[in-house]
Amino acid sequence: MRRCTLLIVDDEPGITDMIKSYFASEYDVLTAYSGREALQKLAGKPDLILLDINMPEMDGLEVCKKIRQFVSSPILFLTARVESVDKIIGFRAGADDYIVKPFDLDELGARVAAHLRREQRSMENRTVRFFGELAIDYGNRAVSVSGQPVLLTKREFDILELLSMNAGQVFDRERIYEAIWGIDGDGNSGTVMEHIRKIRAKLAGYTFHSYIETVWGCGYKWNA
Repeated sequence: MRRCTLLIVDDEPGITDMIKSYFASEYDVLTAYSGREALQKLAGKPDLILLDINMPEMDGLEVCKKIRQFVSSPILFLTARVESVDKIIGFRAGADDYIVKPFDLDELGARVAAHLRREQRSMENRTVRFFGELAIDYGNRAVSVSGQPVLLTKREFDILELLSMNAGQVFDRERIYEAIWGIDGDGNSGTVMEHIRKIRAKLAGYTFHSYIETVWGCGYKWNA
């Protein structure tokens, strides 16, 4: 599995080196000590950027504005500024998170991991996966069999997405219901059975393969 790459940008070498040391065992780490150097280091295609705001010549806000239209990676500001107005300015510049100095390294690590997980889910949801003659376009929420579109409702696609993105994993009806409808849904797990019946019926119009397998007494799993 590919290691993610972090870019740490701060004009204080002590802070930059401390953060690099903390993350180096888990990620590939690039460092920059100025805004201009940060622009050069973008060639390394970082998966996430930790960006100090208060830097001379070109501050973090300017760097963020310059790169945001070209870089979709999460940008986390590191700063001593604590006023709400400063945070608003940072978010408007394109930041995804705002971490106030001094910060706890373990909390920083948890936030970085959370943003990378979210980014990974987003990337997965933009992909198209093929299961034999069945194609699922997660970004466009479209399903086709041998090029023929299969029209699913929102809930039906949600169930198909949950099972197909976790192929081989067994989900009981209660877990599927909570994942799709939420714990405050106004139905019950029997609703899941009806939706799966409809999904199977729609797919059966185009293929003999049963993509959703019943595991008796346990629930359902994706049968690729």
